[in-house]
Amino acid sequence: MEEKILARHPDKGKQGVRISRAKYDQMRAAIVATLRAHGAITFTELARLVNIRLRGKFEGSITWYVTTVKLDLEARNVIRRVPKTNPPQLRLA
Repeated sequence: MEEKILARHPDKGKQGVRISRAKYDQMRAAIVATLRAHGAITFTELARLVNIRLRGKFEGSITWYVTTVKLDLEARNVIRRVPKTNPPQLRLA
């Protein structure tokens, strides 16, 4: 049976979702590596770069998983939104 993880949401009133631990770990590694390589970037750019990195190596909607894992990483203070940026940018905490 596949192991699942509860991906949190940074807004306390919103509920997280259960996703595959293997997909979470793969997506987390791709997001962290992308932010480490590029510094502060927009969500759109993050999704584009992760899509390039994982194309053909990931089963499922890459954009959906980027969104879900990004929210979880914000909730866990692994990544942060850069204040006063428009459009909003993300960076490692």
